[in-house]
Amino acid sequence: MVDLSREFGTYFHNVFIAKLSWAMVIGFLGQALFTMRFVVQWIATERAKKSVIPVAFWFFSIGGGLLLFGYSLYIADPVFILGQGFGVFVYLRNLYFVFREKKAAVV
Repeated sequence: MVDLSREFGTYFHNVFIAKLSWAMVIGFLGQALFTMRFVVQWIATERAKKSVIPVAFWFFSIGGGLLLFGYSLYIADPVFILGQGFGVFVYLRNLYFVFREKKAAVV
C-alpha cells in the first residue's frame, strides 16, 4: 500500500510539478475560464428557475476556447485543435445572434 501511495505521488509530481511550463499555465487559465461559463450558467438558471444562457457564458466560452486553442496548437494535439477551433467559431456565432437580437429589439 505504501508503494502504491509513493507511485501515485511520483506520478502526480511528474505531471503537475515537473512538467509545469508557461504553456501549461495558459492551458490551466483557459480551462478555468471555460469552467466559469458553467458556473455562470448554473447561477443564472437557479435564479430564474428555468434554463438560461447569459451573455457572460459566451464570453467565458470564447476566452477559454481561445486560450485552450492556443495551448492545443502549442502542444500539437490535432484532436484538441479541431475541437477547440470549431468550438470558438460556434461561440462567436452564438454571441453574434445574441447581439443581433438585442439590436433588433431596440429598433
